[in-house]
Amino acid sequence: MRDARCCRVEGYEFGFSFRTGFSQRLAQFRKRSEIGKEPPNHLDGEKISEHLAISGREAVMSELVAYVDGGSLGNPGPSGIGVVIDGCESGPIRIAKWIGHQDNNVAEYMALMEALQCAVSLKAKALHVYSDSQVVVRQMRGEYSCRSSRLYSLHWTCRKLARALSFTISHVPRESNVEANSLANTAVRKRGI
Repeated sequence: MRDARCCRVEGYEFGFSFRTGFSQRLAQFRKRSEIGKEPPNHLDGEKISEHLAISGREAVMSELVAYVDGGSLGNPGPSGIGVVIDGCESGPIRIAKWIGHQDNNVAEYMALMEALQCAVSLKAKALHVYSDSQVVVRQMRGEYSCRSSRLYSLHWTCRKLARALSFTISHVPRESNVEANSLANTAVRKRGI
């Protein structure tokens, strides 16, 4: 038996059909985690508005490059994301955001979603993302299928946002993603302890 459910993840709302057993497991997961609770930090929206205001006009960004990272203290544990977006006329956008009690892969997807949302808001034509998460990179490229019930909705939302622009994603070693990693760690430590 199938029934339609609506999920809300960090300001995104979408519906799709679940099998009854799956919807029960998802509900249990949502109770344990804080998906659906919006963190009080709205730095991203303010930063995007600020960059649009500085440029003085609604300029269409041609190509943006984002470094994303998500991390948690424990797995699961208090989590945060770090995003650095280069290519804006007014300089780079840096986002450090606490996302609640999550596991590392959810945090990595949330960081990617933040970068995609920002690029779409800035009306970018193209976005190239660098991430140190092989799981996220390979799932977004289609090399791995996303079978995890806790990641499926995040993966689906990221794929949907990525269709709005020319999107590419590459894996980088952790050493090459230092700034995004530092932002994620700062967000976790400020809020999570």
